[in-house]
Amino acid sequence: MRVTENHLLDRMNRSLRDLRISVTDRCNFRCTYCMPEEKYHRNFQFLKTKERLDFAEIVRLAGLFTAAGVRKLRITGGEPLLRPALGDLIGDLRALPNIEEIALTTNGILLGQHAAGLKAAGLDRVTVSLDALDKKVFKQMTGGRGGLGRILDGIDAALEADLTPIKINAVVQRGVNDDSMMQLLERFRGTGVIVRMIEYMDVGNINHWQESDTVPSAELRARIGERWPLRAERSNYDGEVATRHLYEDGEGEIGFISSVSEPFCGSCHRARLSSDGQLFTCLFAAAGTDLRQPMRDGATDEELFNIIHRVWARRADRYSEQRAELLRRGRAIHKPEMYYIGG
Repeated sequence: MRVTENHLLDRMNRSLRDLRISVTDRCNFRCTYCMPEEKYHRNFQFLKTKERLDFAEIVRLAGLFTAAGVRKLRITGGEPLLRPALGDLIGDLRALPNIEEIALTTNGILLGQHAAGLKAAGLDRVTVSLDALDKKVFKQMTGGRGGLGRILDGIDAALEADLTPIKINAVVQRGVNDDSMMQLLERFRGTGVIVRMIEYMDVGNINHWQESDTVPSAELRARIGERWPLRAERSNYDGEVATRHLYEDGEGEIGFISSVSEPFCGSCHRARLSSDGQLFTCLFAAAGTDLRQPMRDGATDEELFNIIHRVWARRADRYSEQRAELLRRGRAIHKPEMYYIGG
């Protein structure tokens, strides 16, 4: 049977529209909430080359996902710019039918040298993870890796290459960088760069998350509004994870991603493909479904498509909506680490 256009629905009638593709589990930062140095030291065993999907395998699977209704692709990691010749992958993905957007999430440290080439290959836009502009806080949160100046230069290069709209993702932790948000917002006000503040959440199992570490978006909005009045703006599309707000003075847009205080599971249309070919239906999923081994064992496109179809059809994930009850009942869930599944 030839794989044709499908619109897959899960058990909550959520369609499959977005695919996040992790191309590596490696990163050149050691952010404390994601890859702390004490665990991910120089002798830590990351995936071997043969264990990762090669570009042809990624493109083949992405093509099947587009047949299932996916229209947006996001390249993640780890740090995706550590994967050699990433522009070749972008170019091959760009050639797939029905793809409306290809985006990339990066820590920005290598963006300056790659921005123009990625744009030429077919990348539409970038999101840069940047939690603080204060040098001390930045060093603390990144595990002492990287250079803030190189990240800012990378953002400038992405602007010059028209990888826009550029978004800055800042994970906000109470008592760590919440007081630094004003500095970050002021730096990018009026530049066209959209800063999005993400509530610190319990991704993975090693960040020792406590709800008291989370600054609810409503609190942040109130703090920001005292300095720069805001007004709510409608979402760009159904399922957009960030709530949008505009500065009343016309100096741009900011966003809030509120997985803890205002869960948005009911409109989640995203699947995730790990760098070793595991399909995850939620950032907080307890386990994935292996697509790499069936593919390498000779599975046809039809057989692989049917696996994707079955996985999505039985999807009922809504962890963020259930978090409070699960914590109250003391139920611990083993979740994949962010560096492995992609943010």
